[in-house]
Amino acid sequence: MTDGLPLPRRYLAIAALCFGTALVIIDGGVANVALPTIAHDLGVESSAVVSIVTIYQLTLVMLLLPFAGLGERIGLKRMYQVGQLIFTIATLLCFFAKSLPFLLVVRTAQAVGAAGALSVASALIRSTYPTSQLGRGLGINSVIVASSAAAAPTIGGLVLAIAPWPWVFASAIPFAVASLVLGRALPDVPAGQARFDTLAAVMCAAMFGLVIGGAESAVHGDSPVVSAAIVLCGVAVGWIYIRREKTISNPILPVDLLERPVIALSAVGAFAAFVASMTLLLSTPFRLTHQFGFSAAEVGAAIAPWPLTNMLVAPLAGWLSDRVPAGLLGGIGMAISIVALLLLAALPADPGYFDIAWRMALCGSGFGTFLPPNARLIIGSAAVGRAAAAGGLVGTVRLVGQTTGATLVAALLALGVGSGSTPALVAAGLALVAGLCSLARLRPSIRNPAEVETRAEVTTLKTPRLG
Repeated sequence: MTDGLPLPRRYLAIAALCFGTALVIIDGGVANVALPTIAHDLGVESSAVVSIVTIYQLTLVMLLLPFAGLGERIGLKRMYQVGQLIFTIATLLCFFAKSLPFLLVVRTAQAVGAAGALSVASALIRSTYPTSQLGRGLGINSVIVASSAAAAPTIGGLVLAIAPWPWVFASAIPFAVASLVLGRALPDVPAGQARFDTLAAVMCAAMFGLVIGGAESAVHGDSPVVSAAIVLCGVAVGWIYIRREKTISNPILPVDLLERPVIALSAVGAFAAFVASMTLLLSTPFRLTHQFGFSAAEVGAAIAPWPLTNMLVAPLAGWLSDRVPAGLLGGIGMAISIVALLLLAALPADPGYFDIAWRMALCGSGFGTFLPPNARLIIGSAAVGRAAAAGGLVGTVRLVGQTTGATLVAALLALGVGSGSTPALVAAGLALVAGLCSLARLRPSIRNPAEVETRAEVTTLKTPRLG
């Protein structure tokens, strides 16, 4: 079996994956800027128009793992390309949206396409790069995610300045077309022979949809009893579903992978890290505005060092993860983040721009050091046939963590402590959990590498040390 794609095909495949990731991330975040304009033009309440964002996120969380399983059955390349095509068509339909219900249907279709592409992207990265460069590849992908997320608000603002709001969604179309054209160079990973478990896919989507939807309604709704009932229904479905998945050889919810302590610790650590980062990033604008009187432009400039530093650090961390144990890199990254978060909690009474900016940069470098090696460990620890499931796990943990962070900030704001130092302290506690999970992977009894990993490490000095 060839280790990675040959050159120059590898570069074309990398470009296709970069464009595809960029369009999904940009379109997921660019709508935030346009919400007030959309609410005005469609004549709906501001509270209702927020559903344009939440329905996109919720659909992604519900479908990532089922589509990863489907991709293993029909072929990763086909799944990726079909997802991109659905996303492109749905984006074009945004031009015809004259009502909020129609726009919500289109956004759901966009999320379906995005889930199809994202669910297999990490597995395609694994097949695109040689094993010794997998960490580098995931580091580059982390840069694309971070830079796209940082650029989305700017792109949205620029488009709104010169064009109607439907063009905000259309800003992702060039990336989609480029990804579709270049996608012919993606690796042809053989499809699996097992039958796709439709019932498991439905139960997986229902579990995430009910639990996360119920938690969201608990914060934003006015009926705690109904919200609790929705969450409990999701928990019940999840309990039945997980018991069922344990009896299947290639489950959609990768319980087989999570039974390995090294992957379980990596998933828990990633979840804690994403909740921590989202908690700080969403609460900081409220704190800077309400407590320190910053303008909107000043808030954006103060937060910008986080993604900018992340863009610089992530590829370096990915490159190092091909040579240094991910547990050590993750522990160092979270130690840096904890220090930065505590410093952010203890801002001076009248902070200037640089008082906040260097703390944000330090925090971004910490998370940038943790996340790529962590993802590399999850994907690299799985068997080749389960790479799509491992990639789906990485994406699902990220989305669930970010959604949980957003819900946590909403709860803290509702309690009256969301615009002070409390979110930074909560984030520091979560970062500590992530750091401890990372360091625990250094223990030989936890790492317990598979035979193929051990054999690869003995064969060449350049082969990555997964722990």
